[in-house]
Amino acid sequence: MEAKIVLKYRKLQEAEAVANAVSPDNLKTPQGLKVKTTRQGNKVLNQIQCETKLQTFMATIDDLLSAVSVAERTISATKK
Repeated sequence: MEAKIVLKYRKLQEAEAVANAVSPDNLKTPQGLKVKTTRQGNKVLNQIQCETKLQTFMATIDDLLSAVSVAERTISATKK
């Protein structure tokens, strides 16, 4: 199973902050699971490959999106 999640931001700095915030989570993954996050301009590209259970695949996507949400809320809070 594979997923590609593209997140687009208004500013390059926002995309960079989100990519940096979620990238450390990509370092240690169980066997059969690969997560890669990169930034291209104002977009954050997340690629997920899972060769194990659907439950693992879905949980990984959920974890990634939760981490992105926290990063986005942090960025919003610092703007106030």
